[in-house]
Amino acid sequence: MCGRYATTRSSADLSKLFEAFDETQGGLEADYNVAPTDPVPIVRVSASRDGRALSLARWGLVPPWAADLRAGARMINARAETVATSKVFQSAFAQRRCLVPADGWYEWTRTAQGKQPYYMNRPDLVFGGIWNVRGTGADRLITCSIITMPALGPLTRVHDRMPLMLAPDRWEEWLLATQSEALLTPPADEYLSTVEIRPVGSAVGNVRNDGPELIAAVEEQTLF
Repeated sequence: MCGRYATTRSSADLSKLFEAFDETQGGLEADYNVAPTDPVPIVRVSASRDGRALSLARWGLVPPWAADLRAGARMINARAETVATSKVFQSAFAQRRCLVPADGWYEWTRTAQGKQPYYMNRPDLVFGGIWNVRGTGADRLITCSIITMPALGPLTRVHDRMPLMLAPDRWEEWLLATQSEALLTPPADEYLSTVEIRPVGSAVGNVRNDGPELIAAVEEQTLF
């Protein structure tokens, strides 16, 4: 599961990196403690822009038939094992995939002293995601979910699942491929080996806390 993450790059940096039109109007703010239902940047293909667009989306995909937005709070992640067949996610996975830029994500592991939060990060981190749109005009809202899969390599010592991470050479395929089943392959071992696993302080557990101090390394607790 990916339930908290950090995204701090500016609109200008992200629109340049992804060669995307900036629909956020420069409105991104650094967030070191993104929580479900928060606004987050995504990169998607926009027909009206005739190319990539950097957009703000509410984290937690809201199905078209949902009565209200509260349904999205339970839809922050979509499992790679079922995303192509799930009633909730199937259509978005086939037609509306997106890139979710991040700095890193958090997971918690039980230790002899209690729960130890970890921050996993690497340069130019990007998650595979899906998006949906609700409403029109002033009521138009984009929502999104992050794809997760079984953890691999060193990440297994922290949690049994991880976000689907996409290297730069996979960005275009993720956005545009019409045959989507082959997209759900995990990153290569060389990519996984560059992910840093950093023990951090307990302050990240409170959604009201924010700031770079949340990702500062602390002494690792004793694992069971």
